[in-house]
Amino acid sequence: MKTTYSKSLRLLLAFGPALCLVPPRTLADEPRFFRIVGPTAVTITAATPDGYITWTNAQIGTNYTIQTARRLGAATNWVDYVQIPVTSNVVTNRLYDPNPPAGMVLIPEGSFTMGDTLDGNSDAPPTSVMVSAFYMDVNLVTYALWTNVYQWATNHSYTFPAASGKAASHPVQSVYWYNAVQWCNARSEMEGRTPCYYTNASLSQAAIYRSGRCDVTNDCVNWAADGYRLPTEAEWEKAARGGAAGHRFPWADADTIDWSRANYEAYPISVGGYPYDVNPISGYDTNFTSGGIPYSSPVGSFPANGYGLYDMAGNAWQWCWDWYSPTYYSSSPGADPRGPASSPYGVRVKRGGSWDYYTEKSRCANRGSHYPNFALRDTGLRCVRRF
Repeated sequence: MKTTYSKSLRLLLAFGPALCLVPPRTLADEPRFFRIVGPTAVTITAATPDGYITWTNAQIGTNYTIQTARRLGAATNWVDYVQIPVTSNVVTNRLYDPNPPAGMVLIPEGSFTMGDTLDGNSDAPPTSVMVSAFYMDVNLVTYALWTNVYQWATNHSYTFPAASGKAASHPVQSVYWYNAVQWCNARSEMEGRTPCYYTNASLSQAAIYRSGRCDVTNDCVNWAADGYRLPTEAEWEKAARGGAAGHRFPWADADTIDWSRANYEAYPISVGGYPYDVNPISGYDTNFTSGGIPYSSPVGSFPANGYGLYDMAGNAWQWCWDWYSPTYYSSSPGADPRGPASSPYGVRVKRGGSWDYYTEKSRCANRGSHYPNFALRDTGLRCVRRF
């Protein structure tokens, strides 16, 4: 059955195991289809133009997977989009937002397998994690955006050092973790939003984190605020995977990498390197080595992942909220984990790899880390906001 809600939304419902949607704003303006698969056939009872679906007949206590595809027919290639644990006879989910905040995309609520299922990283054993919906920047924070907010911040009671970038459209780099958090607050205040980070648990106006090096704790974060913040490690990994389960990188059609997919330092199998690096030559990406270090690339230079996010592998490391602990996965909460109370090494998590690191660091499950008071030439950030 086909129902037309508006010129921008076409909806195709299959009253059985599948739901197929064509949202109005998708990657490259291509049609996109969704279906629900699980242990029993389900019935779609409602679907709205703003991306919500309601379905019934699911088996309580089991998981159902919403899958997506770009086309229907004999060549359909369904890939996982989000996994939904069923706890009620009637289930309502939001798959997408046709009008997300500018420059952001909705990461839908659901569970996913966090950690390394392919390469055996000892600090990232696979674990099932439920993550609430949130918005994430489509791109890394650019040097232009950083500079714009920084100029506002330094005129509004903020005190933190400037960062750098190769060009306006390249990712900002040389960002301390402390300053990434302060910059998120400044970006929030500049837009009239409530900041997320405070110097104490009062969460009062007088305690807004604007300067200095404060090891902000979970209690000093207004998680309900509408401002910008760094993603938690779980949020970052779920977003990076783009909904596709069990893959090494932020794409689902291969578990290998080369310079057509990301900006990283190649060390391919052909020269004795990583078996999943199939680049024809080793070294820095020659497309971006002119003009000297840093060898960053303009944001969005490579294909987006399943959620429409760019540069989730390579280009620049991205600071996350969490302290790093190699054993945290074994004891972390099953829903919306926010990291340990401290790190045995005094380091914060960063994710995604960069132009200056081998492909191993660009894997979705890789857990990078560094001291929050160090500003590295290939480390920047990407923001999230509450849903």
